[in-house]
Amino acid sequence: MLGARAAQVLRSAAGARFAGDALERIAVLYAIEKEIRGRSAEERQQIRNARARPLLESLRQWFEATLPKLSRKSDTTAAIRYALSRWDALLRYCDDGHIEIDNNAAERALRAVALGRKNYLFAGSDTGGERAAAIYSLIGSAKLNSLDPEAYLREVLSRIADHPITRIEELLPWNVAASLPPVIEPAA
Repeated sequence: MLGARAAQVLRSAAGARFAGDALERIAVLYAIEKEIRGRSAEERQQIRNARARPLLESLRQWFEATLPKLSRKSDTTAAIRYALSRWDALLRYCDDGHIEIDNNAAERALRAVALGRKNYLFAGSDTGGERAAAIYSLIGSAKLNSLDPEAYLREVLSRIADHPITRIEELLPWNVAASLPPVIEPAA
């Protein structure tokens, strides 16, 4: 039994060491992204293909070489297998300068929904839930258009009673943005 426990500790240590090495390699990819942020999509694509793609190919080879050295049941092994099974999707960001290296911006935008999920159970009815979803969408769109959501809603509510329903799109955040001062930074 002592031998099995010792093997488990060694595998765990190898996984931790491997994870640290992997994070260092990934940090280099993020450093490239930080350096090219704000550049044109074409320029980002060129730099990614010249600098990030070789690092990614090296990372893949390293994953494949390291995989047999780890326990088949470890979390680290599961993470490597997950990454390798989605490798083509990972490389897609090198082929298109418009695509980000990760989906952190989308995840941040959905964070409020995930945090409030239990509160939404008490919307009162399906109609109440749909109305709440519409309001959350408007608030999120206002933020994405660099507007203060409260100022945007105040502006729309002051105009909506006399506004023709056939021209309701005029009240959407990107159309109202010109009449309101930008107050917040756009979501990245």
